[in-house]
Amino acid sequence: MVSIISGHFKGRKLHTVSGPGYRPATARVRESLFSTLQSLGVDWSGLRVLDLFAGSGALALEALSRGGEYALLVEKDKSAAGAIKKNLKELHVPPEKGRMMNKDVFSFLRRPSFGDFGLVFIDPPYGRQYLQPAMDSLLRGKWLSDGAFVQAEIEAGLNLPEFDGLQLTREKLYGQTKVCIWKRIST
Repeated sequence: MVSIISGHFKGRKLHTVSGPGYRPATARVRESLFSTLQSLGVDWSGLRVLDLFAGSGALALEALSRGGEYALLVEKDKSAAGAIKKNLKELHVPPEKGRMMNKDVFSFLRRPSFGDFGLVFIDPPYGRQYLQPAMDSLLRGKWLSDGAFVQAEIEAGLNLPEFDGLQLTREKLYGQTKVCIWKRIST
C-alpha cells in the first residue's frame, strides 16, 4: 500500500492495483520527485494537475495534499479507476477539487482542453511506446499553461525524443525506471 508523503493528507494510505503494467512509484521516488519539483519552483497553491495513466492517483493526490487547487486523473483500467474513486472518496476530495475520468488517455486528449494545467504526470505502461504520442497530444491540444512542468516515469533504457516547446530540465535513474521533467518554454 502507498501512503501520502506530505501535506494535508500526510500518512493517509491509498488503495492501489496490482498486476501487469502497475508499478506504484516507491516512496523514495515520489519524495525525490516532489523535492525536485519544489526546487524547480513549482508553486502548489493554485496548481492545476493532470495525471495521465493515473494508476492509483498517488501523484495527483500528493500534489493536492501539498496545496494543489485541482487534479484531473485519467485512467482507462476499470480496477485502477475504482481505486482512484475510493481514494478520492476516502480523502474527502470534493468534485470541484479532484475528478477521475475512466477513459483512454489518447481519446481523452483529443477532446477540447479542460483548461491549462501547470503540472502533468505521465506514467504510461512499460513497453508500449506511449510517451511520444501522449506528449504530442498534450502539446497539440493546448493542455499546458505557460511555464508548466511535465513529468514522465518511463523505462530506464527508453531514448527521449525532443518535444517542441518543452525543455528537459531533469532526468534521473532509479533502477529500471527513468524519471524525466520538462518545462514548457515559449516557442
